[in-house]
Amino acid sequence: MKICWFNDWRLGTIWEGRLLDVTAALSVLPRATYPAPSGDLLIANLDSVIDAIDRYVDDAKVVDFADVEFLSPVANPSKIIGVPVNYLKHVEEADANVTIFTARYQGAIEEQGLFLKATSALAGFGTGLKLRFPERTNHHEMELGVVIGKKVNCIDEDQALNSIAGYTIALDFVVRGPEDRSFRKSIDTYAIVGPWMVTADEIEDPQNLEFELRVNGELRQRSNTRAMIMKIARQISWASQFYTLWPGDIFMTGTCEGVGPVVPGDVVDCEIEKVGAGRLLVSAAV
Repeated sequence: MKICWFNDWRLGTIWEGRLLDVTAALSVLPRATYPAPSGDLLIANLDSVIDAIDRYVDDAKVVDFADVEFLSPVANPSKIIGVPVNYLKHVEEADANVTIFTARYQGAIEEQGLFLKATSALAGFGTGLKLRFPERTNHHEMELGVVIGKKVNCIDEDQALNSIAGYTIALDFVVRGPEDRSFRKSIDTYAIVGPWMVTADEIEDPQNLEFELRVNGELRQRSNTRAMIMKIARQISWASQFYTLWPGDIFMTGTCEGVGPVVPGDVVDCEIEKVGAGRLLVSAAV
């Protein structure tokens, strides 16, 4: 099932090529309390929400895609986890241009460690990228996004994929410079996710998905998730040795070669096999 949030936090599903408003399904969620438990409430109760959507779908309102602003399909992740230089050809392009990428991109992933993006950086395709520093070099990095579906702590690698709720397109935007990586990647709207989440049962092998990114129609990035250096199961297992993963946590699983600049006015198109496609606009923050 494809699940999304749109407009004024309406819940939607993509059903037979149409967007249906299934906000009524939210009635099955437990009442929110304070302090709220860690994790995303909808993702933590995903099975119940899917059952409710199935009951409501026949009477759901069809929404015109032209009237939709897609938000992030995960509203409240506790963490956005990034995997640095996880494709060999991206390692090579980073090594070849240390002036832009800096020497901190050198060394194995296990040496560099994973990194975190602030959850305040999270945005949807409909929001678009708002460049806070358009006078500096801003780069796109397209990735498969993995959404954790349950509480995970010190999970074994052979069980890690069973903790996944779904998959989405993720864009790990970054402003280049001397500051810490997480700082430069945590600017508002620099974590674009969406347009929807595809539930894990629809993706037989997340480690064999074609993906590509175009800017103004020009192909910039194209690869397959099988080219990852650190596979998805290893990412989840390794991260869970350091901190608890909660429902809704998002892994940005690494980008391939072809990383390049974006400027205000650019149109960015992304597509991942079996997950979907999305378009976003780049503008200057005001």
